[in-house]
Amino acid sequence: MKKLFLLLALSTTLFAQQKIDLGTLKGGGYQVLMPAKWNKKLVMYAHGYQFMGTPAASANAGLDKKLQVILDRGFAVAASDYPIQGFALPEGVDATEELRQAFIKKMGQPDSTFMMGHSMGGGITFATLENFGQHYNGGLPLCPLSSRPYLQCRKEFDMYATLNGLFPGIVPSLKDIFDVNSSVGFVSFATAGQRMEEIKKALLQKDSVLAVAFAKRFDLKLDDLPGALFFNQNVLRDIALKLKGNPFDNTETLYTGFPDNLKVNALAERLPATQDQAKLFARYDRTGKIDKPVVLMHTIYDQLIPVSYAVTNIENMIHAQGRDQYFAVKYTNGQAHCQFTDEQTAKAFDAMRNFVKTGKKPAIEFLP
Repeated sequence: MKKLFLLLALSTTLFAQQKIDLGTLKGGGYQVLMPAKWNKKLVMYAHGYQFMGTPAASANAGLDKKLQVILDRGFAVAASDYPIQGFALPEGVDATEELRQAFIKKMGQPDSTFMMGHSMGGGITFATLENFGQHYNGGLPLCPLSSRPYLQCRKEFDMYATLNGLFPGIVPSLKDIFDVNSSVGFVSFATAGQRMEEIKKALLQKDSVLAVAFAKRFDLKLDDLPGALFFNQNVLRDIALKLKGNPFDNTETLYTGFPDNLKVNALAERLPATQDQAKLFARYDRTGKIDKPVVLMHTIYDQLIPVSYAVTNIENMIHAQGRDQYFAVKYTNGQAHCQFTDEQTAKAFDAMRNFVKTGKKPAIEFLP
């Protein structure tokens, strides 16, 4: 495996940064960004879901710009690319811990360490704090996959099952998605614009009122439904190929929340599970057992991970563990997945740091 970033100096707006080489790691490529005036504090960062077949550039390309507000505060940032693409939450946890240890060996023990990540990286943030929390002072999960991963992915499965019942022939069937020998492939969003317009047009021609209601049932605006379907197809196909089968069983599922629940359940595509979901989702599953301050930031609307999955589910798990004192939430005016401004990220990061410093849980806040 190639060695990365041999003391390569970069120029930034406030601090001159260096990318530090730590040698060859099992977790794959990585970046370690060091501000010129390091404050001896470290942020471990976890990136989000990367589609299978994405060009083999760093999953953390542009990280220095993305986390400039963290670097401007004098924090070092270390981020792994993970050894695999697609669903890689457990691999991301292991790679992050390996990188943290390598950083200490190379640069010395920081006086404090924080965990943060976007999307699936937010799930890695929670899993890291639940399993390696003794090494951290606090965490900042952003637009996170913070539900149990099985439940989040089951939502994508249920969307396809019900859509294929109500609007057959518009997107691939679940049967084909989970048939490893089928021709169903991964969708490139760079070239999917025309196809998304075709999907929206087909839904509206079939039943425009039902199309709007269907999108609302899954916490979506109608304009975002085609893109969500493409994202879901990629996730489900990834799971199918990793497991060589289907971990979801909806043969006895009762679907509700639609204008005509009887019709939906009569028409929904039904599949039995052919693989044990634990083979993919059991490692580092959510527990809610956090014992360090966490500030979760989420947009008011998210077309991929709605509030019910990003916030409500983990909030209930943390409450069940009797650990509410460690958990706070900030919302923003964003209207898309992980659509945060630098200022919003900075405010959430500062709120988390103050939570750690004072022990005083911040109040819920809606950031403009």
